[in-house]
Amino acid sequence: MQRRRAVYAGGMKNRWLLSLTWLLLGAIAVGRATAQSPTLEGDTAHPAHTQGWVDTRLYFGLGRFEPSTNQAGAGHSEARVTEAGWLDFLDKEVTPRFPDGLSVIDVYGQWQGKTMSNPERLRSKLLVIDYPDTAENRAKIETIRTAWKKRTGDQSVLCVTQPAQVSF
Repeated sequence: MQRRRAVYAGGMKNRWLLSLTWLLLGAIAVGRATAQSPTLEGDTAHPAHTQGWVDTRLYFGLGRFEPSTNQAGAGHSEARVTEAGWLDFLDKEVTPRFPDGLSVIDVYGQWQGKTMSNPERLRSKLLVIDYPDTAENRAKIETIRTAWKKRTGDQSVLCVTQPAQVSF
């Protein structure tokens, strides 16, 4: 009987040591996983954490999505902007001002001016740019908007800017 108790006590001791070993190995693995950062490192244009950044979304109408029966007060030019025309604008007006990165999303949009009887449906591009909120960068945004209106004859480019917490 005493021999059985000794074997049982030895088995409990081994189980306890095995459990402790697994616990320590798990802690080491978690420590290594958290030691590596998911953020981009060593690039000042793309910081791990930011302060004073904004997220700006610009909506560019490319032309009517479908023929409209609305003749009065259409604020958008009749000309359609092709994909090549959009890329040319992006390359010449946007990218030089914000070379560190941006996003473009194809969207459908509509709006209705005061003198319009029906909404105008538009093929559109949504441009998303995150950047430090400075007077210089805000002026760049306005220059882009003005360049688009000149190029297309549009009355406006919708701009939505909000504070943003950004990390790369």
